[in-house]
Amino acid sequence: MPAFAESETAPPRLRGDERTVKVLVCGHLGAGKTTYVHALSQIAPVSTEEVMTRASRGVDHVALPEKTTTTVAMDFGRLSLSDSLVLYLFGAPGQERFFPILQDLAIGALGALVLVDTRRLADTYPILQLVEDLRLPYAVAINTFDEAPALTDERLRDVMDLAPETPLVRCDARDRASSRDALIALVDHLLTLTPEPAL
Repeated sequence: MPAFAESETAPPRLRGDERTVKVLVCGHLGAGKTTYVHALSQIAPVSTEEVMTRASRGVDHVALPEKTTTTVAMDFGRLSLSDSLVLYLFGAPGQERFFPILQDLAIGALGALVLVDTRRLADTYPILQLVEDLRLPYAVAINTFDEAPALTDERLRDVMDLAPETPLVRCDARDRASSRDALIALVDHLLTLTPEPAL
């Protein structure tokens, strides 16, 4: 698998002949998708965070008092995996009313990283179903929130009905190294599915 570029300050200048690949970052509302894209992107990420208003009550179900903003279109970041390979990260909104946006963002993606908050596992099921309906290979990353229940991998695989080959990893979306490791798990999985990788 390609090594990640070492620079974490200034992004490598693109020459124009690099190969580009697209990965979708998805998950339920409040799973940490925006934080994840911001942690990895080597450029100033594009973000469509908006303040949650009273109008969302009864529409967006989120029992997190600290959650005051939400993605309404997408997050976008860029990461150079090597001198010749650039990864584009597209973060999709997690509310079901925005699933058409997620479906559009999935076009051309090699795979998806599904972020999960174990405090709200049931909210993950519609996302997993949609990703499977889109026939996207995916990995699941358990985002380590404070006070989240500590569930074993076996229990998580059982309740999410994950196939044995689907990677299940844990990460802290605030931490670049941890987020990178989750992405590596997805890319490794994609390589196992492609005899001659498109990467």
